[in-house]
Amino acid sequence: MSDDDYSATALGSHWISGTPAEGRTLVAPDRVDGSVLRFGPGVTAAALAPFPVPVPPAPARRGGGLRRYALAAGILAAVLLYLGWQRLGPGIEVRDVAVSTDPAGPACGGTADVVADVRTNGRAGTLAYRWVRSDGTRSEELTERLVEGQEAAKLHLLWTFHGAGDHPATARLELRSPDRRTAEVAFTYRCAP
Repeated sequence: MSDDDYSATALGSHWISGTPAEGRTLVAPDRVDGSVLRFGPGVTAAALAPFPVPVPPAPARRGGGLRRYALAAGILAAVLLYLGWQRLGPGIEVRDVAVSTDPAGPACGGTADVVADVRTNGRAGTLAYRWVRSDGTRSEELTERLVEGQEAAKLHLLWTFHGAGDHPATARLELRSPDRRTAEVAFTYRCAP
């Protein structure tokens, strides 16, 4: 038999002390039974101890788990803040409103193109407005949707005239939201008979 095939042997105390006395039962070998005899090559200091040697657990790395996710958490927080600012941040604001048309007015039986130029802060949103004409006509409430980065909107009123004569006309834009503002332009329709 070679040394590679041989290992240390452990015997419980009942194997060492001989046969049990009358009335006593045999107990399976274990460390609770009493002393344990170990002999042979390969017996180590840990194996000589009559009880298990406790090994302290490795110290836990503090913050290692959190540090691992810090960059991802920071990026996620930045994205959520940006999206929140986009949705809940300052909305569309109107900075200026001007209305214009050809000062000469339309030709006989022609149509005046009245244009309102609305300047905003470039945020996405909806403009609600209506046109009021000096002939007593009012449009229903109209809307214009602006996308992010769009800083101006052109709102058109096409006003067609018929017949002969001179007719002074005024077109007024009533901006209803996001701000209440008005702007108007006056012109004259002239058509010689």
